[in-house]
Amino acid sequence: MQLYDVSIAPLIRNLQNLKHILQQGEAYAAQKKVAPEVLLTSRLFVDMYSLTKQVQLVSDMSKGAGARLAGLEMPAYADDETSFDMLYARIDKTIDFLAQIAPHQLEGAATKEVTLTIRKVDLTFSGLDYLEKWVMPNAYFHTTTAYNILRHLGVPLGKTDYLGQKR
Repeated sequence: MQLYDVSIAPLIRNLQNLKHILQQGEAYAAQKKVAPEVLLTSRLFVDMYSLTKQVQLVSDMSKGAGARLAGLEMPAYADDETSFDMLYARIDKTIDFLAQIAPHQLEGAATKEVTLTIRKVDLTFSGLDYLEKWVMPNAYFHTTTAYNILRHLGVPLGKTDYLGQKR
């Protein structure tokens, strides 16, 4: 198994599933005549990020992983999304970026040193540890939190919405 198979491929699938979850939320808002902004700005608790920020973080985590592991320049996105359509466009841009990464571009990335600066603290990982202990848990956490925000608001989501259909 190549690093690509446990990094880029599942990150793309996670983004596709996140987009589907958001589409269900948008449809629910339209059906119930709830302003989309209500969903987009909702959070599970006052000190947690909004639905919009959860999506931005999944995007950032995914494109950051692709860029760092493949040795590419990371695309910068403005974090200015205020609608479902804008979030879909961001997800699509992120998927398009990841889809351009070929498996051979990750050769040697498992042992490559990756350093992140988080809140003025440097975190250094091997590429594999970065993927297993930072990227994937964070990507799934923020996707799960987006799902939970919508579910808490009454959006009829189930496990298959989160996991996605067989592709």
